Amino acid sequence: MGYLKEPKSSKFDRDPALASPLAAAISVQDRETLAMVASALQDRRMRLAFQPVVYAADPSVIGFFEGFIRLLNLRDQVIPARDFVAAVEERQLGREIDCAALQLGLMAMQRNPQIRVSVNMSARSVGYRPWIDILRRALQDSPKLGANLILEINEASALQVPDVLKPFMADMREHGIVFALDDFGAGMTSLRLLKDLGFEIAKIDGSLVKHVDRQPEAQSVARAAIAMAQELGMYVVAEAVETEGEANWFRDAGAGCLQGYLFGPPTVTPDFRAFRHGRPNAMG
Repeated sequence: MGYLKEPKSSKFDRDPALASPLAAAISVQDRETLAMVASALQDRRMRLAFQPVVYAADPSVIGFFEGFIRLLNLRDQVIPARDFVAAVEERQLGREIDCAALQLGLMAMQRNPQIRVSVNMSARSVGYRPWIDILRRALQDSPKLGANLILEINEASALQVPDVLKPFMADMREHGIVFALDDFGAGMTSLRLLKDLGFEIAKIDGSLVKHVDRQPEAQSVARAAIAMAQELGMYVVAEAVETEGEANWFRDAGAGCLQGYLFGPPTVTPDFRAFRHGRPNAMG
């Protein structure tokens, strides 16, 4: 009785990354991206770009500014977030980016105590000691900061670690911090978990905003998202508003605030003097 000889394994069998030229290229690209981000963080080549979020009833009034992290390459050119977010989100570098964004946002608030700022974070950062230390130290040094700070967490991130997030949110609310659910309506939603977490603000995802005034099918989805947010007690903000038609539609549909290039792009040189005090109680 004969036996078949086992075929010789090639280097492609031993190293799956080499089995596909595309996979190998992606792997190299990820390594280069991680190195670029690590270098920018180490050299503190980072800025926070601020975009105004205005009241739907009176867009001349700014409710708060959202801070977007910007990393710079060695030529001081901005590295778009889309080029690195996916590669770093589940790594420690993602937590370090959250630390940088939080620190820059808090510094802006300390220099301009009249403004209200929202800063993006991953739910994973709740368990990252350096991030928590930055926040607690700032609240200890400047207790009034909490009342003007909004922490934004996207929906997908929030639903990953609700057991960790819930006590953290309860603790931070004691300092006056408000929580915004980013990208609301973009993906799968757990109503029970969202109710338990009790976000104060829902930011309707830009995919539900684009051309909404001209597409009846999109309007029904956007209305459902607004109704869901309101049923959960959340103040509604529409993101990525670019036209007067979109702005008018969301204002009439019940959005309290609007954000997008129609009202101003994110900029690293914002005019914080344009901020005016006063906000609906519903925003927190």
